[in-house]
Amino acid sequence: MTQENPVHRQQAALAATLADAPSVAVLLPCYNEEAAIDQTVRDFQAALPNARIYVYDNASSDRTAAVAREAGAHVVSETLRGKGNVVRRMFADIEADIYVLSDGDDTYDASAAEDLIELLCREQLDMVNAARINTSDAAYRAGHKFGNRLFTGLVSNLFGKRFDDILSGYRVFSRRFVKSFPALAQGFEIETELTVHALELRMPVAEVPTAYKERPEGSESKLNTFRDGFRILKTIVRLAKEERPLAFFSSGAMILALTSVGLSLPLFVTYFETGLVPRLPTAVLVCALMLLASLGFACGLILDSVSLSRRETKRLHYLTLPAPPLPTLPRTPRRSQPHRAESPAHKDVVHRAAI
Repeated sequence: MTQENPVHRQQAALAATLADAPSVAVLLPCYNEEAAIDQTVRDFQAALPNARIYVYDNASSDRTAAVAREAGAHVVSETLRGKGNVVRRMFADIEADIYVLSDGDDTYDASAAEDLIELLCREQLDMVNAARINTSDAAYRAGHKFGNRLFTGLVSNLFGKRFDDILSGYRVFSRRFVKSFPALAQGFEIETELTVHALELRMPVAEVPTAYKERPEGSESKLNTFRDGFRILKTIVRLAKEERPLAFFSSGAMILALTSVGLSLPLFVTYFETGLVPRLPTAVLVCALMLLASLGFACGLILDSVSLSRRETKRLHYLTLPAPPLPTLPRTPRRSQPHRAESPAHKDVVHRAAI
């Protein structure tokens, strides 16, 4: 009877562990990124050698699809224009345990993906947001900086402050986040929807500072400061109406009620002095405004119950999906850079677990 070789036993155990390793999909929505997509794909291949990299070409007029295919990515065409449409298609098509969403413009630090995934699995999170830290003045336009601060502040006040950069395009998701996310956005407002989805379901999330650099030569930003900024603002208002209807309609009702009271004060003074109401049109306006205020408040109450029911349904569907897999093997520090645990940026991780 031959004795089992300990080395073979170790190799078999390692192979079984690797077979159970979580599958990772890197999602790169692209539109006219011929100048940057090759380097972006190669960077993610180096950072996550076992991941599948998908490039969804959004009807580009250049060689984005061909360059991405030559770099080794799985290329899919999505003709419906807009980043939100592409992300919705990606989330529907691709099956994986962990999803890494980034842009194809070579501005995000692909080498940080391993740390983001490790944090997601170790802490059993549903989303890790890569907050952008500029490494160059050309990376972040002044208008975009102002808009990001404005929209992040609005979302924080409406839905809770758990992120410092809600418009980052670099995120890592669990499967239960992706498959419970009802993507409705069409364009760059998709990041706002992703953030509010996590906040509304009170998912366990984290935010990690990550380097952000300028685009390579020949690549141009597709984000229009005013047009897309207005669309993001409109999305925030829509989400406030749908997810916070009582507060939304009560605010309008309060304005109408205060206006009605303000206009009615002179009428009451005149009535108590003379017993007459000489300004009948004003009195009719006061009554109409107060009726509208009451109606707005009643609508808020009714829609708040509907919103609660929708949130409960989404939460129940979310609970049917598996949590992120726990890490199975100790990580080996990369030779090209210090271990993340020793880097100052990692010490600044802002981890905000759901209560």
